[in-house]
Parts: sequence; C-alpha cells; structure tokens
Amino acid sequence: LAGVIAYMAPASGQADGEAAPIFGVKIPPGYRDWRLISVAHEEGDLNDLRAILGNDVAIKAYREGKLPFPDGTIIARLAWSYDPLEESEKAFGSPQSFVAGSPKNGVQFMVKDSRKYASTGGWGFAQFDDGKPASEAVHNTCFSCHATVKARDFVFNRRDSLRPIRNRLEQVYLNHASTPLRARPTATAISG
Repeated sequence: LAGVIAYMAPASGQADGEAAPIFGVKIPPGYRDWRLISVAHEEGDLNDLRAILGNDVAIKAYREGKLPFPDGTIIARLAWSYDPLEESEKAFGSPQSFVAGSPKNGVQFMVKDSRKYASTGGWGFAQFDDGKPASEAVHNTCFSCHATVKARDFVFNRRDSLRPIRNRLEQVYLNHASTPLRARPTATAISG
C-alpha cells in the first residue's frame, strides 16, 4: 500500500464479498467510517491524493506510539485524482489549489495478524478495484514495496501523524511563552 487506499468500493463489496488473492483479505465492513490517520499526495505515475484511515486498533496504536502494530490493526488507503481547482486558477492566474477528483487506484487494506501473515511481516494486503479483488500479480507486489519501511512495521505514514493537534498547539504556545519577550519573532516572521 504505497502511502497506506483509493476507490470507494460499493456496499456490495463488503465483508461478505470476494477475498483478495494470496492474503484472503475481504473489504472490512464500515471502513468508510474509520478515523483519518493521514493525508498524502502521491506524485509520479500515480499522481493522486490519499486518505489513510484506521480502525480503532490502528488509531489506538498510533496515539500510543506503539510498534509493532498489534494484531487486529487494519489500515485503509483511499485515493482520488489530483485535480486543479478551476476557480483558484481564475483568481490567482495560475493553478494554486488542488482538490480530490475522481476515485482512482482502487481501495487498499493492510491487516495485521502476526501468525497468519508471518512471512510478510505480519501483514496481509488487499486491493479492490470497483469492489472486486485486484489480480494476484498486483498483490504479489505489496510486501516488496512495504519492505522499504520495515523500521515502521511496514507502514509508510509516520508515527507522529496522529499526535493530537492540541498537543502540538500547546507545545508551540509553551515554547513561545517561555521565550523572553525581546527574543520572540514578530507576527510577520511567524506567519511568513
């Protein structure tokens, strides 16, 4: 799962649907309601915007900074085309704002089961295109790609992506409040 899932599968592709080859993973029911872990822009041939979602087990592991991820973790990757917003080009004279367009590159899942998927770092992988499992050839590429991030338990997005924003804002405030007044940056320096 490059980036750790694209096309929103139809409801008929849910848990009672077909299993992906090799790993036997099915589309988890309710995955569209999972919490957001991260967003990303994938460049190159894929050129898409991605939302990385996690089930409750994944979210808890991220918040606690737990590695390796516990069994039961499921991470989903949704992706859409990366489209310039026509109105922003008119307003600014060049493409500046980009939005999610049409779904693309299937929906992908990583399922943690350290016993069942021991030969692939404890992860099972799946991609579904239009609610149907992608080919075995597609699934044969998953683990070799994810092996490059073995140090993060084979997951591309970073551990700090779920650190609550409140904590980040509090840290900025505390750092700023503890800096002597004469050493503080001006508003221009902060915003620009």
